[in-house]
Amino acid sequence: MAAPSVYAAINAITAELAGAGIPKTRFNEVDDYKYRSIDDVQNRLAPLLAKHRLCVLPRVLKRHVIERQDADGQLLIGVTLRVAFALVSADDGSSHLVEAYGEALDTSDKGTAKAMSAAYKSAMIQAFCIPVGDLEDADASSHTLAAKTHMPEPVQGWEQWARDIQDIVAVCESEQAIDTVQDRNRELLKAISRERSELYNELGQCLSERRLLLRGRTTPHRKPKKVKARISATGTEAAHG
Repeated sequence: MAAPSVYAAINAITAELAGAGIPKTRFNEVDDYKYRSIDDVQNRLAPLLAKHRLCVLPRVLKRHVIERQDADGQLLIGVTLRVAFALVSADDGSSHLVEAYGEALDTSDKGTAKAMSAAYKSAMIQAFCIPVGDLEDADASSHTLAAKTHMPEPVQGWEQWARDIQDIVAVCESEQAIDTVQDRNRELLKAISRERSELYNELGQCLSERRLLLRGRTTPHRKPKKVKARISATGTEAAHG
């Protein structure tokens, strides 16, 4: 009995992409990494899907939205989607389901669209095992590794250090003073983001609220001392500044 056509199509597309792949030609200046954009994936994949008569049909299974703030107090809409992509052969109607998650932050109404693009890119890269392409042979060169560096935990521990920073921020009288606190503790902020993400998120929220307070954007009944209080994690990434 012949295998369903959907798997033959997936295999054929994977074979065509196995050589050149889709290189990471884009560069994120903020976070310093290379990536493949959704346009790169679609432009490379669309002709192959048509050639091998394979349809990709998305369906959102779950959507979650949360409001966040950046370091400047600007509202961000965070969207997380769980999406199912049905790969369907036009030859015999056989299909295979692939699921992926997509996440995005946006200041306006594009969060869902961005999350859809992220889910699609992730699903297609994994379903067709798309390589980066043009990779150098691992034996072509050798490197001398630098000594591994690690930012040690503060002597008072991460939790007490985070509370100390919140107390300092709570008495800052200008945004410039907050910037100074961030600059002086930048390496430790990076370290705590890796080691204790929940404390990092609390610090980010504390920074955002103090900035809002200094700009006079908080509600009149809110007391400044609440900035000092332990704040639950909200997913903000403001502690980097």
